[in-house]
Amino acid sequence: MKKIFLLLLVGYCFSVQAQKNKPNPYGLIIDAYPEYLDSCKKNSNYQLLEIKKYIPGLVLDIKYATKDNFMKGIMYPQARAFARKPVVLQLKRVQAELKKKGYGLKIFDAYRPYSITVAFYKEASDKMFVANPNKGSRHNRGCAVDLTLIDLKTGQELEMPTPYDSFAPEAAITYTNLPPQIIKNRQLLINTMRKYGFRVLENEWWHFDFMDWQAYNLMDIPFKKL
Repeated sequence: MKKIFLLLLVGYCFSVQAQKNKPNPYGLIIDAYPEYLDSCKKNSNYQLLEIKKYIPGLVLDIKYATKDNFMKGIMYPQARAFARKPVVLQLKRVQAELKKKGYGLKIFDAYRPYSITVAFYKEASDKMFVANPNKGSRHNRGCAVDLTLIDLKTGQELEMPTPYDSFAPEAAITYTNLPPQIIKNRQLLINTMRKYGFRVLENEWWHFDFMDWQAYNLMDIPFKKL
């Protein structure tokens, strides 16, 4: 009888946990807001910080809060950018170094709710340029940023190989049939970000993943809750 009771108890606990962490249609466990808050209590590094509040002089151009993006529609209800605490602290160091050279960062996108990644994958004409929902995106973990460089005096973007979110071959970091100044600008961005723990995505010069992204869960928390 005791053995049966223990089996029922284990089954009940498993059922409760399964309901709490119910997999999405792709079989992934996606953190909801209560789980996110609980993780932050245990470790402050899990916090999603609003980047602009922590980095002086940072410029935002959140394309997915406008219709100026490959989806041709407003995907974010608010033009805001968030990232995990260690990501923001490293970006602050990047900004400080760039400032000495007269440059700064402009952010196009950072943390992205998982449901937006699903929508992107369904609509994208070239799946190479969007994350597969079967694995999720490092943006969903709060550990990826899309950005470029600006001239602090003029506020203008430095010329790069392509516009943001281009599906063109020129977006790859190995593409070299470009004017020397554009290659120099791209390399300045890549080298500075790499110095502070970010790695560029090979087919997107603007996309950088934080070195410890594996330590953070996928999330589907809307901006309005952050």
